[in-house]
Amino acid sequence: MSASAFAPAKVNLYLHVGPPGADGYHPLDSLMVFADVGDEVSISTGPGPALRLTGPFATGLEAGDNLVLLAARQLAQKLGRAEPPPALLLEKRLPVAAGLGGGSADAAATLRLLSRAWASPMSGKDLETLAADLGSDVPACIRSRPVTATGRGEVLAPAPDLPGLPAVLVNPGVACPTGAVYRAFDAAGRFGDLSPPSRPAPNSGVSGVAGWLSGLRNDLEAPAIAVAPVIATVLERLRAAPETLLARLSGSGATGFALCRDAPAAARLAAVLAEEHPAWWVQACRLGAPLAPFV
Repeated sequence: MSASAFAPAKVNLYLHVGPPGADGYHPLDSLMVFADVGDEVSISTGPGPALRLTGPFATGLEAGDNLVLLAARQLAQKLGRAEPPPALLLEKRLPVAAGLGGGSADAAATLRLLSRAWASPMSGKDLETLAADLGSDVPACIRSRPVTATGRGEVLAPAPDLPGLPAVLVNPGVACPTGAVYRAFDAAGRFGDLSPPSRPAPNSGVSGVAGWLSGLRNDLEAPAIAVAPVIATVLERLRAAPETLLARLSGSGATGFALCRDAPAAARLAAVLAEEHPAWWVQACRLGAPLAPFV
C-alpha cells in the first residue's frame, strides 16, 4: 500500500429530527463526534480491480456500487483527470447499516486520500461541497471532528468544547436500514422539536457532558427499535451497567453507545459484554477528539 486514510466511526450524541418537508427530507439537529475506531481506505500499488474489499464486515458488500468508487470518480471528474482513479482497498472494520456512518466515512476518507495523492488544490471546504452530493453525513466525515449538523445534516458548525469521551459501541449483529427507520418514524408521526439546545457548561468533564446529554434525545430510537427490536435489549443492558453514565442509539441504529467515566471503565464494560454476547460487535473507544487534521 502506498497511502491510506482512516475512516472513523461517526456517533450522534443526540439526534433531533423534524417532520419531512415538501421535498421529503427531514430537517435535523445533531451533535456528531468521531471515534478512534473505523475503516481504512488505501491506494493499492499492484494491479487489481477498481475496489477490493477486505475486513470482518466485507462479506456481502458489492464493490461496484460502493461509495468509495463513487467518491473517487466524482473527485477525478471535478479535477478534470482523464485517467481512471487508482485501485483502492477498503478494509471494512465497522458493521454495515449500523448508524455509525461507515459508508459516509469511507467516501470522505477516499476524497481526503486522493486529494492528497493527486496534490489537489481543493480546500477542505471544497471537498465538503463535493461530499454533499454523496450523502448528508459525508461533509461532516470530511472533517472527522466534532460538529453540530443542521438542515439535512449538511449545515455544519463547530461543536461545543468537549473532552475526550470514553465509550463502548455495541452492535447486535443486525442491519437497521435508514429508509425503514424513517418510514417507521413518519408512520408514528412523533416528530422532534428542533429548538437549538443549550450548550454544556465549560470544563464540565465527561460526567457533566453525560448529564447535559441526558436532557436531549435521539428521535429515531423508538422507530429503530420497531424495525430491529434487539436494539432495546442492547440499550437496556448498557443502561443497567454500573460503568455507564449515558446510553443511547447512534443515528438510525442498530449501534448503541455508552459513555463511561474513564477508559478503564469502558474497557471493563466492553470485556463483560463481549463475554456475555459473543455474537455482538463490542468495541471500547474514545469519542470526540479531532482525528483528521485535514481542513
